[in-house]
Amino acid sequence: MARVCQISGARVTTGHKIHRSGKAKKEGGIGKHITKRVKRKIYPNLRDKRIFVAELGRWVKVRVTARILKTINKVGAHKVLKEAGLV
Repeated sequence: MARVCQISGARVTTGHKIHRSGKAKKEGGIGKHITKRVKRKIYPNLRDKRIFVAELGRWVKVRVTARILKTINKVGAHKVLKEAGLV
């Protein structure tokens, strides 16, 4: 199964990790310098959840990010899932 949120569409993105060398000025050095940028993947904070929709009286299985879980708690499961087309 793909690492994609079913509601927001958040997916794996790419970025860089910066390699630095040297001693920080604060510690008595001449400062840190960037020596290399290494590619890396940034994964969304996905959760497989069973959410009870009171309006339908049944459970719905979804794969969502932690941020969307906060939205579901705030707005309501039925409204959020209906807008996403999952109910």
